Amino acid sequence: MLIAQITDAHLCAQGELCNGRVDTGAMLQACVATLCALDPQPDAILFSGDLSDHGRPEEYRALRRLLAPLTMPLYVIPGNHDRRAAFRQAFSDHSYLPTDGFLNYVIDRHPLRLIGLDTLVEGAAKGALSARHLDFLKSTLEEGEDRPTLIFMHHPPFASGLHHMDQTGCDGAGALADLLGSFANVERVVAGHQHRTIFTRYGGTIASVAPSLAHQVLLDLTPDRHPDDKFVMEPPAFHLHHWTPKDGVVTHHAYIGEFDGPHDFLA
Repeated sequence: MLIAQITDAHLCAQGELCNGRVDTGAMLQACVATLCALDPQPDAILFSGDLSDHGRPEEYRALRRLLAPLTMPLYVIPGNHDRRAAFRQAFSDHSYLPTDGFLNYVIDRHPLRLIGLDTLVEGAAKGALSARHLDFLKSTLEEGEDRPTLIFMHHPPFASGLHHMDQTGCDGAGALADLLGSFANVERVVAGHQHRTIFTRYGGTIASVAPSLAHQVLLDLTPDRHPDDKFVMEPPAFHLHHWTPKDGVVTHHAYIGEFDGPHDFLA
């Protein structure tokens, strides 16, 4: 099974630039074109939060127009820049989304089971996993204990060393790690939010963060530094998670756009 994970589009209304500088509409359009050109095509796409920049209905309308060329199943969860009511309305045709409460759900139709967790705390940059999240996850994992599973969420449940981003991490991450340690079938926990490619061991499995399909967060690992959030226009990218029963999840970092090549290697 091949899964494309895209994240952190921060789409603004038509004619607006994100942070006064980034044309996130054009960047999402380029991402969709790259996904449509993949061969083989992904079996599913995970959009792991911050689909919009302000959670406005007009941003979600523009988002749906830009996503329209995608023909494979699309599974979405909100990030801290999204707003749950507008998000739910924008994706009202996505029947897997709960009609009220947190947007936690499970997709059982693929060889790899997919569990989406809604870490949004309305009005806050930080995310959270409540007892309700953990109860949902525990019962869902128990129901499919014999099924390989991938969990996706917006806020990474671990500290990355990007100090200014770690300040907006995920409350309840320790309890999540303890819970996952009881299950052997969780292949991967994937997230967004930090706008960089990051991997670590976590909760008896591997956790990863996908880069933004638009701008990236400045790589600054200076201990205890408290800089203002800054971004850089490093190449936009996404993750391709390739799952097989033999090897589990193998992840590829895929750049967005067209590049010179491919060329033959010289002997």
